Amino acid sequence: MKILVIGNGAREHAFAWKLSREHGVEAILCAPGNPGIAEIARCFPADPRKPDTLLAIAEREEVNLTVVGPEIPLSHGVVDLFATQRRAIVGPTAAAAALESSKAFAKEFMARHAVPTARFRTCDSADHALGHIASGEFGYPLVIKADGLAAGKGVAIVEDRTAAEAVVHDVMVSRKFGVSGARVVLEEFLSGQEASYFVLADGASFTPLSSAQDHKRVFDDDRGPNTGGMGAFAPSPLITAEMEHRVINTIVQPVLEGMAREGHPYQGFLYVGLMLTADGPKVVEFNVRFGDPEAQVILPMLDEDLSSLLMRAANGTLQSRRARFSSDVHVGVVLAAGGYPERVETGKIISGIEAARNVNNALVFHAGTARQERHLVTAGGRVLTVVGRGATYQQAIDTAYDAASKVTFDGMQYRRDIGRKALAAPNQAASTTLQ
Repeated sequence: MKILVIGNGAREHAFAWKLSREHGVEAILCAPGNPGIAEIARCFPADPRKPDTLLAIAEREEVNLTVVGPEIPLSHGVVDLFATQRRAIVGPTAAAAALESSKAFAKEFMARHAVPTARFRTCDSADHALGHIASGEFGYPLVIKADGLAAGKGVAIVEDRTAAEAVVHDVMVSRKFGVSGARVVLEEFLSGQEASYFVLADGASFTPLSSAQDHKRVFDDDRGPNTGGMGAFAPSPLITAEMEHRVINTIVQPVLEGMAREGHPYQGFLYVGLMLTADGPKVVEFNVRFGDPEAQVILPMLDEDLSSLLMRAANGTLQSRRARFSSDVHVGVVLAAGGYPERVETGKIISGIEAARNVNNALVFHAGTARQERHLVTAGGRVLTVVGRGATYQQAIDTAYDAASKVTFDGMQYRRDIGRKALAAPNQAASTTLQ
């Protein structure tokens, strides 16, 4: 089987790495890929925003199955286009992808289908938003979200009216996120602990995958601005068997059934970002693809063929059973460029990757890297994800940081507390979830 992976980040490297280890996979292709992926796959230059170029690659190379990594090609209708040519692809249609591409759509959809989430208001203009802020309806802290896609950076939590008005000005007037800020969603602040839950759906059935916890803020102890993700660990000790049951019954099933009733059967990965409140699990956000950096810690745990699951999702034959995972836990640390998540420094020579790979039970996934003459250099905000495996969270943490310490490039920054929340959880055993 020939499989095309769309994307160029560490998530896509994790997909390619996992698929490369499976006997039924004849060849892996990636568009556009990165230097790490190029070690195990053939990479093709492509713009993920142009579905026709991706389809041309799949047709020319006689690809049997395509899996979409990032949200941009999904929101641009790559699945819809592939479907017109009857080409197998894993991912939701553009209409179903609105669960991520429009925060307003997602909130209104959840309201229609009684999916638990924070109270909210959708605002179509700055004056509209400022009026609701002046009313103090939700109090403070207050959550403000740009409606459209913003690379994981379109969410602000503000402590007072002055800060809220400044965010609205930046997003809706100065257009910090471009057209993604044409609307904003104001939400009440939810208190609790955050976790993520993942399933793979085929339009009718779904297979539960795993839970995880990521770290969005750029600095230790959840300080600083939001990022695309500075690290993750899996599984989450917060998602006990009882909690998983509640998430499936009150969130996953109503969402998938609601999408089908509204004429958009959901196929592909669904990422449910959760706040575990005193009133039960509530949805913070949806992603319509595997998370990054969560994929980098979940896929190495998968103890069965990913290619088989993907093909079943594409052709509508998924079994309603939990996927098989190893009992080891995984911790992933993102090595980011200087200046991230704002103006990043690129072109810095990277060294030590082989030494990191040689650490027992460690993996290194490329994201923002490029080849420049004979050197590997930085080419984005999140440069690498270094993953450690262990029988306990502490072992996985130690392995990840041991491997991360081998890598160097000018301006490199990373959090030193990835996985610490797992150690603080009431039950640290991996067997508390999804095993």
